[in-house]
Amino acid sequence: MSEDLAAIEPLLVEHAEIERAMADPAVHADAGRARTLGRRYAELGRIVNAYHAWQGAEGDLAAGRELAESDEAFAEELPALEATAAAAAEHYHRVLVPADPDDARDVILEIKAGEGGEESALFAGDLLRMYLRYAEREGWSTQLITATESDLGGYKDVSVAVKAKGTVQDPAEGVWAHLKYEGGVHRVQRVPVTESQGRIHTSAAGVLVLPEVDDPGELEIDQNDLRIDIYRSSGPGGQSVNTTDSAVRITHLPTGITVSMQNEKSQLQNREQGMRVLRARLLAARQEEAAAAASEQRRSQVRTVDRSERIRTYNYPENRIADHRTGYKAYNLDHVLDGDLGPVIASAIEMDEAERLAAAARPAGS
Repeated sequence: MSEDLAAIEPLLVEHAEIERAMADPAVHADAGRARTLGRRYAELGRIVNAYHAWQGAEGDLAAGRELAESDEAFAEELPALEATAAAAAEHYHRVLVPADPDDARDVILEIKAGEGGEESALFAGDLLRMYLRYAEREGWSTQLITATESDLGGYKDVSVAVKAKGTVQDPAEGVWAHLKYEGGVHRVQRVPVTESQGRIHTSAAGVLVLPEVDDPGELEIDQNDLRIDIYRSSGPGGQSVNTTDSAVRITHLPTGITVSMQNEKSQLQNREQGMRVLRARLLAARQEEAAAAASEQRRSQVRTVDRSERIRTYNYPENRIADHRTGYKAYNLDHVLDGDLGPVIASAIEMDEAERLAAAARPAGS
C-alpha cells in the first residue's frame, strides 16, 4: 500500500495543479498551451479516477467486514465486495503503467509508393482512401497537406493531417493512440491493372505516422538552422502546374531532415505547411532517440521505429488481411479497405498493452 501511495501522490499533486491552471482564463488565450495542459489533465484524470474508485471499493470492503463481525447477514455481501475491490485494484494498477504521453495528439500521416512502379502508387492511393474512411468512422477530420500524383491516378507520395474534433478527454481515444501502429511497409498482392496476363504481383508502399506538434512553443526551431529553397511546382510527368515560384523546400541543417511543399498556391502557405510537417518530423526523431535510449523493458515490439519493417499484407485474391506483428488475420479485406480498420488496430493495441504490463511487472534490471 505504501508503494501505491508513493506512486500516486505526485500525480495527485500534478493533477490538482493543472486543474487550477486550467481555471485561469489567461491559459486559454494560448490555444496550444491549453491543448497541452488538457492532454496531460486527461491522462492524469484516468489514473486519479481509477485510484479513487479503488480506494472507495477498499473502504466499502473494510466497512463490510466490520459489519459482518457483528451481523452474519452482512457476511453474504463480502464476496461481491471483495470482487469489486480486486477489479478496481487491477484497473488502477493497469492505468498506472506509463502510457504513451503522445496518445492524445493528432497526427500527420505520410504514404509513399515503393517497389512496384505505378502499381505501388495505385496501392498508396488505396491506403489513403482506407485511412480517410477510417478517420470518417472515428469522427476525425482530415486535411490533405501535399500530394504527388502518378500518371494512372495513384500517388507517388501523399501526406494528410488527421485531427480529432474537439478536446480528447481520454488519451486512449486519441488519433495517435490508434494510428501510431500503422508505420511501416504495407505489402499488397494482386493482379495489377497494367498486367495483361492476369498474374499476381507483389508491391509495397511505406507509411509514416508523425505525432503533430499543436503548440509551436513546445518545439522551438532556430531559424538559423534552416535552409529554405524556392522553386516552381510540378505535376505528374514533371510538367509545371504553376507559373510562379511558390514551392518551398525546407532543410533542417542539424538533422538533415528535408520537407518539400508545393500544393498550396502561395509561397507563404507552402512554408507554413512545411514548418508544420518539419515540427512533426523533428518530434518523431526525438521520440526515436528516446526509444533507442530506453531499456528493453520500455520498448514495444508491436510499434518499432524501423520504417523498413513489413507490418501487413493485403492479399486481394484471398480477400485476406494479415498483420505480421500481432498474428491478426481476417478474410474481409474489402471491408478493411473501406475503412473497417478497427479490429486490426485493436489487435496492435492489445499486444502493446500486454507488453507494457509485462514489462512493468518485471523486477528492475531483469
